[in-house]
Amino acid sequence: MRSRGASRIDADCAAERSLIETAQRDRGRFGELYETHFERVYAYVVRRVRDRDEAQDITADVFHLALKSLPRFEWRGVPFAAWLFRIAFNEIADRSKSTAKLRAHQREAVSDAVDDSGGVATGYEEAERRGRLFKLVERLPRDQSRVITMRFAEDKSIREIATALGRSEGSVKQLQFRAMQNLRVRLGDSNG
Repeated sequence: MRSRGASRIDADCAAERSLIETAQRDRGRFGELYETHFERVYAYVVRRVRDRDEAQDITADVFHLALKSLPRFEWRGVPFAAWLFRIAFNEIADRSKSTAKLRAHQREAVSDAVDDSGGVATGYEEAERRGRLFKLVERLPRDQSRVITMRFAEDKSIREIATALGRSEGSVKQLQFRAMQNLRVRLGDSNG
């Protein structure tokens, strides 16, 4: 004899499965899944990154990736939220790796700048220039900043970046080109 609680859980699972299958057929219905799970996913992310802006960006990326991957989602009796949390976990880990690599490059740039041939004064100037460059990369439009960070801080190929961002290689090359143009203009503005 099943309890009322167990039959309610079965009904909730059946309703969620039905909603997922509907959204797989009609992407316009994904909004219902988004509305149902947004707060839980955002809370999960914000507890781990502790920065509101970054948490909002990651949460948006989670739902973008979920929508993009929805046709491949297979129901296995586990709540849909678990799948979303897994995507969030991976996005947080990817961001942490990117940030760590960027900081390592910044430290390396400072130590490279203070070398035997250039002396301390040149080293400080070079470190200052690189610091400005990193700040300018952070101020680029989000997609351009991600491409530059992935390309130069993470040493990823155009193909790897295209795959990670769900874009064509041509689109990634265009983003990189525009980002480099923006950086040249902004570096020129900040230097004179």
